Amino acid sequence: MNRITAALRHLVPVLALAAACTARAETFLITPGSDLVGALGTVRAAYEDTLTDIARRTGLGYEDMLRANPGVDPWLPGVDTEVLLPTQYLLPAGTRQGVLVNIAEYRMYWFTSVGGRPAVATFPVSIGRMDWATPIGMHRVLSKQAKPTWYPPDSIRAEHAAEGDILPRAIPPGPKNPLGDYALRLSQSGYLIHGTNKPVGIGMQVTHGCIRMYPEDIEWLFPQVPVGAAVQIVNQPVKFGWVGDELYLEVHARLEGDAITEEQGMTAVMQSLVKATDARPAQVDWAVIEEAWRAKLGIPVRVGSAAPVTSTAAAPAAPPVATLAQRAGDKYPRK
Repeated sequence: MNRITAALRHLVPVLALAAACTARAETFLITPGSDLVGALGTVRAAYEDTLTDIARRTGLGYEDMLRANPGVDPWLPGVDTEVLLPTQYLLPAGTRQGVLVNIAEYRMYWFTSVGGRPAVATFPVSIGRMDWATPIGMHRVLSKQAKPTWYPPDSIRAEHAAEGDILPRAIPPGPKNPLGDYALRLSQSGYLIHGTNKPVGIGMQVTHGCIRMYPEDIEWLFPQVPVGAAVQIVNQPVKFGWVGDELYLEVHARLEGDAITEEQGMTAVMQSLVKATDARPAQVDWAVIEEAWRAKLGIPVRVGSAAPVTSTAAAPAAPPVATLAQRAGDKYPRK
């Protein structure tokens, strides 16, 4: 982790003020040729702060803060403890229109435009736990409702009843409604994007499959998203992206119950690298890639650059990315 830590120490002091002062629901312009938005930052914890308090103020969730700050007590960081804000993101691979949710990073992206230029707003979310998975795939917004009534399915009522909590068949709008004040119903039957009456749980794998947002975030998003809007849900714990001629990597811990990612191990990194550099060969630092994969801080790290184009036939050609990936695959076999 030494190289990554050194890189962050170099970057954060320059960017801390801008990131720490970011307003909620800020929309980032997407720079042509760049898959990176936002900026890292730091804050110092006050006496009464928890990491979840800081997360909500800065547009982050629980897992965001926990992964980016190993060794910091999430419930009692301590007065004046420096807390890293992982408020910089590589855009996931996928269709850059409508809503894109990457469950691996507990994060939603809303692609829009500002002054005719492509832009994106991003929010932390909670997702389905292992036995109630959030559905991967392409969906759309089927309907929208303010002040929704919640009709808990029989399966959820049975689960609560087994714990001695008897749920009514309908819970009206109000402070006891777990949907909060706004809900977007998806075309996948039974699944919603909605608010919450328990915001402390945002950024966790705790829902029954729905996508849960901070109350202030869903309030902002609700009027922006029209009925019929596309909602793509993906699981990308490994993301590569370009920033000009520089290649970046962002790695997140696998979700509970994600046996495929656990089995693939470093192979998933190699596969993602090949896709990211399919049309643009790159020279990469394998040591940094390995550190990022092992640390899984959820923070973009520069891992390489575009391979130089040779000008003469006599000059040696840069090794193709596939060859590099194969070599790395030999060093990090499938697990």
